[in-house]
Amino acid sequence: MAVKTKNSKTETTRPKKTVPRKAPKKAGKTPEKKTLIIMESPHKAETVQKILGSGYIVKACIGHLIDLPKSRLAIDVDHNFEPEYITVRGRSKLLKELQGDAKKSGMVLLASDPDREGEAIAWHLRNAISAKTDKVPVRRISINEITPQVVLDAVIKPQDINEDLVNAQKARRVLDRLVGYNLSPLLWKKVKNGLSAGRVQSVALRIICEREKEVESFTPEEYWTLDADFKVGRANFTAQLVNWQGLKPDLKSEDSVEKIIAEIKDAECVVQEVRETDRIVRPRPPFTTSQMQQTAANRLGFTARKTMQVAQQLYEGINLGASRVGLITYMRTDSVRVSQTALDDLRDWLGKNYPGELPEKPNVYSVGKKAQDAHEAIRPTFVNYTPDSIKEYLGRDQLRLYTIIWERFVSSQMTNAKNRALSVDIAAGEALFRITGTKLIEKGFYKVIKLLSGKDEKGNPCPPLKTGDKVKVDKFHPEQHFTQGPPRYSDASIVRVLEEKGIGRPSTYAPIISVLLDRYYVTRSNKQLVPTILGRLINDMLVEYFPHYVDAAFTADMENKLDEVEDSAIKWPDMIREFWDPFKDRLDTVGRTLESYKGSLDEPTDYVCEKCGKPMIKKLGRFGFFLACSGFPECRNTKSIPLAKCPKCGGDVVARKNRGRGKEFYGCTNYPDCDFISHYKPINQDCPKCGQFLVEKYDKKDGYHKACINPECDYLHSDDGDLESADTGEGGKNDEE
Repeated sequence: MAVKTKNSKTETTRPKKTVPRKAPKKAGKTPEKKTLIIMESPHKAETVQKILGSGYIVKACIGHLIDLPKSRLAIDVDHNFEPEYITVRGRSKLLKELQGDAKKSGMVLLASDPDREGEAIAWHLRNAISAKTDKVPVRRISINEITPQVVLDAVIKPQDINEDLVNAQKARRVLDRLVGYNLSPLLWKKVKNGLSAGRVQSVALRIICEREKEVESFTPEEYWTLDADFKVGRANFTAQLVNWQGLKPDLKSEDSVEKIIAEIKDAECVVQEVRETDRIVRPRPPFTTSQMQQTAANRLGFTARKTMQVAQQLYEGINLGASRVGLITYMRTDSVRVSQTALDDLRDWLGKNYPGELPEKPNVYSVGKKAQDAHEAIRPTFVNYTPDSIKEYLGRDQLRLYTIIWERFVSSQMTNAKNRALSVDIAAGEALFRITGTKLIEKGFYKVIKLLSGKDEKGNPCPPLKTGDKVKVDKFHPEQHFTQGPPRYSDASIVRVLEEKGIGRPSTYAPIISVLLDRYYVTRSNKQLVPTILGRLINDMLVEYFPHYVDAAFTADMENKLDEVEDSAIKWPDMIREFWDPFKDRLDTVGRTLESYKGSLDEPTDYVCEKCGKPMIKKLGRFGFFLACSGFPECRNTKSIPLAKCPKCGGDVVARKNRGRGKEFYGCTNYPDCDFISHYKPINQDCPKCGQFLVEKYDKKDGYHKACINPECDYLHSDDGDLESADTGEGGKNDEE
């Protein structure tokens, strides 16, 4: 079936299946016996089954079937840290089913994900199958992209399991277990039950907490800028003051700006200089995992977790009419390397569709020093599957993520773009105003860029002026500003920092953020990661008593040692022993000397329990603070903390979460009789003008600021619809403790 593309100069067609309908015969194999392939994901298994046909049985193990037990340490620290593996609870039925299928097969091919975890899954499966039968050969295959040719190449060239990769996963698993299962009980004993600490998550928490201290300690300073509207003929434009009396203007107050205006308002304004500068804009390499997460966060508003979920769907396979195919390569990678076959296909496609933007030689991108380079960059499996040609088969989020992956890959092998920057200086007495603009004069790789387009492509034209032109001032615009402190981390920026510091790996960035959010160590506010009181307490304690083990450099060094295990440079028990002995000594010392923090976050309140009449206590739960009866356990009454009085009925306004989207909002406890809700958090302060409560707002111009909830009150009010009345339905129910 032909697939027409809107942005291509020619039509493209989907690649034909190159896999034979019948499975190739293997020497020594009983003809009627099929080959069993075990993958991790059911969706991926479905795609591969359609590719290979009836000669194969493709099933999914759905992750680890054999792992460490959750109930105990299960690491023999006295005997080379040998782990005690068991069948994961609830997975024995599936394991027995796969073992039974293996006995009936002529061969078993283990096709779990091509990374450390996937290799460990394959290793455990091989051992479990071999324990039941030694007559069926069990081999390993690696599938980086789920396309007919790659799948066929993999099944006809099986390999042995990479024991070094398994050892690296084992070392990582043992290391994390030793840290988590020793630090977490310490937190349960000294702070509160249900807490956790981890080798990597605790370092990420420290980075976020240290940034929060910088944010809080920052003191804003006032400064002013001065813009002026100019006219020349019919053209109008605005320029900014960049020089006053030969120096960069240092405007600390409104008076200093008004003095300049008074001196130059009647001055003759002349174009003093016009400068043109051309700048080469080079295309960027295809995505690594971290770059994909950062770009998806900045351009699409995706969290790191959502990005990986959608990428997983694209990798596992999408139904495109009668066929099902994986649309992107493996999405956990730190490399920008591209296979020669993919590069040849891309250059061939560009030669047909954008011949003027095809460079003479392929663009080459260097792989970072810290990159493991185990897998290719993230790219589309078939370049002629343009976003426009397959958009009818994709959901909105799938299409947007696929689009930026496709655009990034295709543009990476196109010619450079060229920008022309224009700068015009206008003299007005002793003041110098400047207007700048840009114009794209050679589009180059921008010809395929849509969703990823930025200010470079859009440009900012300047008025047609030349040296000596006289212009007139129409109006001055003095504006007050305050210096901005360091921003809190977002998903994109924390991933970038973790990557730069060598903390974690492509597969762990999203889980690190998720764990911190799930444990209520961190919350999201306007897409920024903000440490909670609990998160700060845990961080302060770990930094004080375990500073070495929550240090970024130490954690990065441990990641490097795991890489050395994978490269057979060191033995994994030796690496663990080097870590464990001093860590255990420190753990024992802290356990004896650390004072208890239990109850330190509890606060007495004036609220009275409506069930038993005893006072209520403000306690910290899984989802934040709540009120609990002091008569516990006899009285188990709990409720949300009132944040303000409802302006409609006088009831209490409390925080709620919508079960469907998980977003927090604030509503009246008298719902459904009262339908008041607000999407802005009330603060413990009444409006000095009307008496209703104030809320915390945020915008890019003013940052965080207070505003009245009353839309008819003008006290610092921004007219953006902060007050709503709606039927919240089931989603309006309180989900707190």
